[in-house]
Amino acid sequence: MDKAFAHGDIDLAVVAFGVLGDQERAWQDVQVARELAEVNYVAPVSLGVLLAERMRAQGHGSIVALSSVAGERVRRSNFVYGSGKAGMDGFFLGLGEALRPHGVRVCVVRPGFVRTKMTDGLDAAPLSVTAEDVATAVVEGVRAGKELVWVPGPLRWVMSALRHVPRALFRRLPM
Repeated sequence: MDKAFAHGDIDLAVVAFGVLGDQERAWQDVQVARELAEVNYVAPVSLGVLLAERMRAQGHGSIVALSSVAGERVRRSNFVYGSGKAGMDGFFLGLGEALRPHGVRVCVVRPGFVRTKMTDGLDAAPLSVTAEDVATAVVEGVRAGKELVWVPGPLRWVMSALRHVPRALFRRLPM
C-alpha cells in the first residue's frame, strides 16, 4: 500500500474482487467455500480498511466497490458467491458512512449479469450488460457523487420488488 501512495494522494481507488466458482461444490467443500469467501469478502474488506486509513489521513478521495445484485437477495443457485457479495456490499456501504465526515466518498456498484470471462458458458440473464457498460456507469456514478449505482439502472426496481417476495414464493422462481 505504501508504494501506491508513494507519489502523492490517491484520488480514486476501484475495489474489484470476484470469483463465482462452482457453486454446488462450494457449499459442500469447505476449502472451496473458504476460497470464495476470502476472494469475495475478506480481500475487499481488507483492502477497504487500508484504503480508508490512507484516504482519511489525506482528507479526500473516492473508493468504488464493485459488488453484485447477487448480494442483494441471495438465492439458492449461487448462495456462496452471493453471501460473500452481500457482506462485502454491506461493509462498503457502512464504510461510506464512516468516511463521510472525513471527506472520503464510497460508491458501491451493483451490476447484474455481466458478460465477462467469469460468466463464459453461462446463459445470459435478462438485463445483461458488458464490462464497458459497468465502466460507463461507474464513471457517471462517481462524477454524480452517487453512493449506490445499479447496472443497468432498471435492475434497482427489479431487485426492490424481489427483496419483498416471501421466501416460499421466491424459491419457486426460476432463478
